[in-house]
Amino acid sequence: MKIAVTSASGKLGVSIIKHLVAEIGKENVIGIARTPEKAKHLGIQVKKGDYNSQEDFDKALQGVDAVLLVSGMDEPQKRIIQHRNVINGAKHNAVKKIVYTSIVGAEENNAFSPIVKTNRQTEEDVKNSGLQWVIGRNGIYIEPDLEYIDTYVKEGEISNCAASGKCTYTSREELGYAYAKMLIEDKHNGQIYNLVGPAITQSELATYINKVYNTTLVYKAVSVQEYLAERKEELGVFMGTIIAGIYQGIKEGANNVSSDFEKAAGRAHKTTLDIIKDFKK
Repeated sequence: MKIAVTSASGKLGVSIIKHLVAEIGKENVIGIARTPEKAKHLGIQVKKGDYNSQEDFDKALQGVDAVLLVSGMDEPQKRIIQHRNVINGAKHNAVKKIVYTSIVGAEENNAFSPIVKTNRQTEEDVKNSGLQWVIGRNGIYIEPDLEYIDTYVKEGEISNCAASGKCTYTSREELGYAYAKMLIEDKHNGQIYNLVGPAITQSELATYINKVYNTTLVYKAVSVQEYLAERKEELGVFMGTIIAGIYQGIKEGANNVSSDFEKAAGRAHKTTLDIIKDFKK
């Protein structure tokens, strides 16, 4: 069984490939990347695949039994067509199964909603592809928070607009394990899974970070408007708006969803504290 993974040079793609190789061997895993040289370190066959090119995926998916479509990072209006290039490439090559990395979130009412809506459209495209399919709706990655710890420590706090809203954080490592299972096990076909961990508040996140890193962080809630302005200034309009929308969604409960992780992975999701400990190693 040959399984291809798109965005093979990205952090989620790398995690999925690592877990797939452990399950089925590197000779059965194919990476697809816009710049193949960036994925050569994985030690597997890597093919060129730019989401904007139907031709790339018509070639890259030749001889493939299943493909993992990692959701693209482009602007919302472009992503639906980009994802369809992968889906169509799979159909043209009689690929048997497609697994899609979607996302948890509200389809309306916050600045992240346009991204969620495009993911939902791709979910429909996947379901209507005629292939066997599985869809994972990813929770928010915890890694960006942990990579930001030096800044948190410098400021003495975690500050955003999530307030007391709960977030079901996950990690790329946990997701990589789950997606490998979803790709190789037929029992998942036709399922949509919320791939999320335990629901925690930002104050609880600060407490867990303090335990592991011996820090003294506190959580400070700011208004949605204040956080949006701050993020746009630091990250630019597009990315700043998305990040602010994510935390607004957390505040409004969009990320406090039930977890299907154990159904997908065959084991319980790691606790937030254990994920943070693993990250620090």
